[in-house]
Amino acid sequence: MKPRLRLVHLVATVVVLLPALAPADVQEQRARLPPPAACADPVEGTWMSHAYYPHVGQWYIFELAIRRAPPGSGTLAGEMHALYWNGDPGDSEPPTCAPGVYRKSVHEPAVGTIDGSRIAFNGTSWRADDDFCGAPADAYNLDNFSGTIDPALQEFQSVLNAPGWVDVPTVFRRVRCADSPQAPPVLPVKVAPPPIQPPGSSAGCGCGWFRP
Repeated sequence: MKPRLRLVHLVATVVVLLPALAPADVQEQRARLPPPAACADPVEGTWMSHAYYPHVGQWYIFELAIRRAPPGSGTLAGEMHALYWNGDPGDSEPPTCAPGVYRKSVHEPAVGTIDGSRIAFNGTSWRADDDFCGAPADAYNLDNFSGTIDPALQEFQSVLNAPGWVDVPTVFRRVRCADSPQAPPVLPVKVAPPPIQPPGSSAGCGCGWFRP
């Protein structure tokens, strides 16, 4: 199949979490993630999301490796990794390379802040990673994520609003502590959703959307 021109870069705005968020989609995202990791530090470690975005027909797996820089401060540093591919709602696993398969990955150094439970983590540059089918990524918008960490769930939610998108949540869960050498096994887990954030709270996400 001849790829169509890529439609790049819908930039998300920061919005308030409202009851209109699809709770079923939030629970589906949670069920795909490894169990939460309770760590000594409230923010350091690896945070992961695994979500499908039907308006672009793509899956994304994000991993955010976050540390304090310097230790004990509210300044964050680290990196992001995004793996994304075309597919239907049932294609939750990255596809094996074959003719016509679209799968890309990128790496982003990142910086951010933590203020109480409010986190912001933003990519500063990007490069194509070596996990791809066909050709590596040649264009990408830097990712920007923010939200309020729920320490009971070890999660925060970034919400995407852009042309064609309304209140699309992305759930990030901490799946590994900063001092853990290996990732835990990927096992489904079901947990109750956190309460809706009150007016005045906000969460946001800016993602490098692609469509062939």
